[in-house]
Amino acid sequence: MHEVAEHAGVSPMTVSRVISGDANVKAETRKRVDAAIKHFGYSPNVAARNLARAATVHIGLLYNNPSAAYMNELLVGVLEHSRKAGCQILLEKCGTRGERIAVEKLMADGVGGIILTPPLSDSRVTIEALRSRNIPFVVVATGPPEGGGLTVHIDEFEAAASMTRYLISLGHRRIGFIRGAPNHRASAERYAGYKAALREAQIPLRTEWVKQGSFTYRSGLLATEQLLTGEERPSAIFASNDDMAAAAVSVAHRLNLDVPSQLSIVGFDDTPLATSIWPALTTVLQPVAEMARLATELLLAEIQEGREGRTLGPQQRILKFELVKRDSTAPA
Repeated sequence: MHEVAEHAGVSPMTVSRVISGDANVKAETRKRVDAAIKHFGYSPNVAARNLARAATVHIGLLYNNPSAAYMNELLVGVLEHSRKAGCQILLEKCGTRGERIAVEKLMADGVGGIILTPPLSDSRVTIEALRSRNIPFVVVATGPPEGGGLTVHIDEFEAAASMTRYLISLGHRRIGFIRGAPNHRASAERYAGYKAALREAQIPLRTEWVKQGSFTYRSGLLATEQLLTGEERPSAIFASNDDMAAAAVSVAHRLNLDVPSQLSIVGFDDTPLATSIWPALTTVLQPVAEMARLATELLLAEIQEGREGRTLGPQQRILKFELVKRDSTAPA
């Protein structure tokens, strides 16, 4: 709104009056403001405007994710939208303290709602703790929790299947897979998508080429070591996130395997790490920052509805993914 006001040569209050349909605004002024709104593509967030008129809203962000790159992307989205909406974010790491204690801590700090990031977005204990206290919440990067609610995610199954099909299209039939943490629903969905694509191409699943990871760089190192030092190694490795894929590239370099001419490696998420290593990773773009922005917007709307005795009801937002093809893949 401030950018629109500056462009039109008026005050932010005048912009607000134009948007609200105030009949006392001069026609010439309204015309300039409308032109600026069109120029910037500005669309006022009704929920955020309503919240801005009330006391400052505090939103809790509960996290315990092993991937720093993923969390950085998510935080960018949350902080960007919260700044525009005029609310404050309280971060709480849920580690050894336990989910219920973390929820109680955020409640004591007076949060109006909570954003759950993976793996906590899949935690029945955390979700039950929030529901028992009637706290609005939204889950990110997972499907709807049992009983419904607010959720923002991509189609993990189809994204993994699409990446596997891409490797198959390059002629790869020996495709290794590094699974994500067992307590993430996304891990199971990505593994299921990989298996489905192999079945479609009538490629047998080689369980010795499937290794367990935990979404950490270190777990990617260990899994790749196992994949590349066996009697027969795969010609491609699909890691369930960019951290583990980057680790796979590192192991390949140490074993004097050229990526991608001797070994193709792909990841998932398209975090900044994907383009900070050599060769740059082919990966699945999961719009993490956009998912976080949308989750924050949904939660603010739900908080506002609750103030007026209503609820949005179950809401599921499925965003589009994209295969980003870079230098870590080549024909088999």
